[in-house]
Amino acid sequence: MQTVEGGVTAPKGFRAAGVRCGIKQKGLDLALLASDASAAAAGLFTTNAVKAAPVLLSLERVRAGVARAVIVNSGNANACAGPGGLDDADRMTQLAAAGLGCPRDEVLVASTGIIGRRLPMEIIEPGIAEVVARLSRDGGVEASEAIMTTDRRPKRIAIEVELGGAQVRIGGMCKGVGMLAPNLATMLAFITTDAAISPEMLGLALKRSAEVSFNCVTVDGDTSTNDTVFALANGAAGNRLIDSPGPDLEAFQAALDTVTVHLAREIARDGEGATKLVEIRVNGAATDEDARKAAMAIANSPLVKTAIFGEDPNWGRVLAAAGKSGARMEPDRTNLYFGTVKIFERGEPTAVAAEEARRPMLADELVITVELNIGESSAKVWTCDFSYDYVKINAEYHT
Repeated sequence: MQTVEGGVTAPKGFRAAGVRCGIKQKGLDLALLASDASAAAAGLFTTNAVKAAPVLLSLERVRAGVARAVIVNSGNANACAGPGGLDDADRMTQLAAAGLGCPRDEVLVASTGIIGRRLPMEIIEPGIAEVVARLSRDGGVEASEAIMTTDRRPKRIAIEVELGGAQVRIGGMCKGVGMLAPNLATMLAFITTDAAISPEMLGLALKRSAEVSFNCVTVDGDTSTNDTVFALANGAAGNRLIDSPGPDLEAFQAALDTVTVHLAREIARDGEGATKLVEIRVNGAATDEDARKAAMAIANSPLVKTAIFGEDPNWGRVLAAAGKSGARMEPDRTNLYFGTVKIFERGEPTAVAAEEARRPMLADELVITVELNIGESSAKVWTCDFSYDYVKINAEYHT
């Protein structure tokens, strides 16, 4: 397995583009991702009861297991915009389909941005014509920039792996920095592959992959109205068709997980106002559910996250967060580490000096490990710190 350039256009038979319509105050804000041929398709969506129009539309369409393209806008979520929101989402797919010469039902749609406003279709419609015209094999970079909102940088990756007698590529791009929590996050993610795989196996692999990646990310504990993950597989690599469980599916799964975990970590790293990527590990839990509960409670604790920003080794906050999670926990069996420095051991603090305890917190990445020493289950989640800028960005987001 090796990393390659190109993002979502690294796999054979995919093109993309990004253009500026003027939905946002600055920057690219409309993207199109297209396969040269109809592709197997799978999707995952927000669990929020308040679902944006593009989520409702794409939820229905992706069930067919076939798609050709995804049209995406940033700067406006097309959520809570009334019945006209569905009309606008459908119109976006109509126009993209006309430009591509494919059925409308094979075009999926996603949006991200401010909630409660109708899409400015008067500028989006000519923008779609432009983005169709600009589609290229080099367009993955612009597309990854066009889907951003408050993201500070684009997030993309592509890998190549030998699979089923052929060289297969998987590419990905995503956006998301705030209103982030399982399931999935304020996040849009798009995965492309030239692997030959059935819609059923692609859906299974995507669901599994999300459980170890996108559903292990939290920035602030809030789940959005627009969360969407799409995977398209056009079969252009010519590998043996993956249509049932077996070694080929497991190899594909491992490669897909590499892509999604990278993207998930980049989301946490780029959290709104973030200065540090934080990985929370909980080991030795009684059950998988307990491990996840404890890890998420620590990752979502404002007190833990502000202490990390201040580079203050206030380990009591970590233990308190784990203790309130509902996971089985016995303090006199629990160990706690910042990085490789043991802070707490079986019911009492260690004799480590304050400067040594603080040292791991000075880096751009911090690993916090809690050993419950009760069972064999473990969990790993990613988050970031809470800085002054997080409050500023979210206080001023609507205005």
